[in-house]
Amino acid sequence: MPFYEYRCTACGHEFEAMQKMRDDPLTECPACQKNTLTKLISAAGFQLKGSGWYVTDFKDKPKSKDTASNTTPESKTAAKPDKTAASTTAPSTATKTSN
Repeated sequence: MPFYEYRCTACGHEFEAMQKMRDDPLTECPACQKNTLTKLISAAGFQLKGSGWYVTDFKDKPKSKDTASNTTPESKTAAKPDKTAASTTAPSTATKTSN
C-alpha cells in the first residue's frame, strides 16, 4: 500500500497516511479535527531491484578517478619485464656433449 502525504490548511499539520489506492482521500485533520486536509504531491518512493532494469544492466559504470590518475606512462613501462635483461644476466650453464 502506498503512503500519501497530507497537509491541513487550517493549522499547517503535515503527516503521512498509508492507504489503498482505491480509498477516498482523508479530509479530517488529526491535530485540529477540521475538514481542511489537502493531499500533497510527492515523489514516488520505490526502487526497481534485480536484473533487467536500466540501472543494473545498461547504465555505464562510473570510472574511478584513482585508477585513471595512477596509470602513467612510467608505471606502465616499469611493470613490464625487460626481455633483453633476462637474456644477458647469466650465461647458460648447459653444456653440449659431443658424440
